[in-house]
Amino acid sequence: MAWALKLPLADEVIESGLVQDFDASLSGIGQELGAGAYSMSDVLALPIFKQEESSLPPDNENKILPFQYVLCAATSPAVKLHDETLTYLNQGQSYEIRMLDNRKLGELPEINGKLVKSIFRVVFHDRRLQYTEHQQLEGWRWNRPGDRILDIDIPMSVGIIDPRANPNQLNTVEFLWDPAKRTSVFIQVHCISTEFTMRKHGGEKGVPFRVQIDTFKENENGEYTEHLHSASCQIKVFKPKGADRKQKTDREKMEKRTPHEKEKYQPSYETTILTECSPWPEITYVNNSPSPGFNSSHSSFSLGEGNGSPNHQPEPPPPVTDNLLPTTTPQEAQQWLHRNRFSTFTRLFTNFSGADLLKLTRDDVIQICGPADGIRLFNALKGRMVRPRLTIYVCQESLQLREQQQQQQQQQQKHEDGDSNGTFFVYHAIYLEELTAVELTEKIAQLFSISPCQISQIYKQGPTGIHVLISDEMIQNFQEEACFILDTMKETNDSYHIILK
Repeated sequence: MAWALKLPLADEVIESGLVQDFDASLSGIGQELGAGAYSMSDVLALPIFKQEESSLPPDNENKILPFQYVLCAATSPAVKLHDETLTYLNQGQSYEIRMLDNRKLGELPEINGKLVKSIFRVVFHDRRLQYTEHQQLEGWRWNRPGDRILDIDIPMSVGIIDPRANPNQLNTVEFLWDPAKRTSVFIQVHCISTEFTMRKHGGEKGVPFRVQIDTFKENENGEYTEHLHSASCQIKVFKPKGADRKQKTDREKMEKRTPHEKEKYQPSYETTILTECSPWPEITYVNNSPSPGFNSSHSSFSLGEGNGSPNHQPEPPPPVTDNLLPTTTPQEAQQWLHRNRFSTFTRLFTNFSGADLLKLTRDDVIQICGPADGIRLFNALKGRMVRPRLTIYVCQESLQLREQQQQQQQQQQKHEDGDSNGTFFVYHAIYLEELTAVELTEKIAQLFSISPCQISQIYKQGPTGIHVLISDEMIQNFQEEACFILDTMKETNDSYHIILK
């Protein structure tokens, strides 16, 4: 009986010892979290619960942006973790973008009670297409005359002031707004992603776009040029209702994946938050690309009766050059880089003026930009032009020249340089790249400032004075720097035959 009474005593001793050990093990929690009571917010602040913030650069930690833009469209569930979100839009459908003022108290007081300007753009996401963005947009313009890539649905928008759309910039719209008031803009994207794919055989993937918003405040002169904030997101545009089908397909694919595979993908969010990015540089394109088809406007090209020559032959417009000059400012140098498809290197050359860039050697540029882009940039900096495949010289025939030719034929003299008896004749150079009859027609029409439609045929005077119809093969066999005299024959329907003598 005595032995049985000792058991409870031993249990009490053991139990008291365990309690003391457990209390001691808990004593460090308050010290690690700081003095005071236990706080759940302190635990959530531990590094293990802050994986997203810890992955950001140090400059962006705890940074609150002055504005926030929210696109009211769901993100795709088929995007992997740490990748940028992707949002599907329907062509021509209005989507709301909420413009939110996210400033702290006292931040940017100079815009209190004032308007700011935001510029919306739809640009290419792929670097390959960024290099040829202007050409791609110009091609879209000719295929879709009268249409725009980006529009504002003004009746549905709230709080926007003075919305504008430049007819020369199909992918850009802008407006003013007051950050202190509720502002929502509804945008419509009219191009679809598959319109810019290289090979169109059906079922191809469309190229992604970016919606970028740049916001500016007024400067001392009242111009909205001082940058405040920029943000963008990645989108794909489908034909009407195509975005809904694509979203549904992505959701069904994710449902078939195992829980372990789902952990590698982002969840689908109801809205898309535009993330901060670099401002889009203001560039002015030089429209020097020929339009497909002929210009229907008729310039002055009056001919005398029968065989004659133009009474007025204006000089062709000088070619547009875009060479970088030593006097170019850093801002102008940035625009020059964009115009010449070096957008990816604008950050590297942010503070470079024209003189700084021109001082770079070939090895310097290759080391900075890599072999392919480096050689291209070096040639662009030095203004090296590609030699044309064929150069010919043409001179307008006149009555005086005919009389001299007749006299020379009678005297059996050669007329090779077009200069005799002290008379000076002017020849014009024509540079050919494609070596086709259509190209030669356009060049001659440009020389005479007429429409190519007014030139019916071009002939070359052959042996015994016969007229041989110009063909692509004949042009390909022209000698380099061959000289021709142009004679014209007028038809009844305001068109002409050109003879190369």
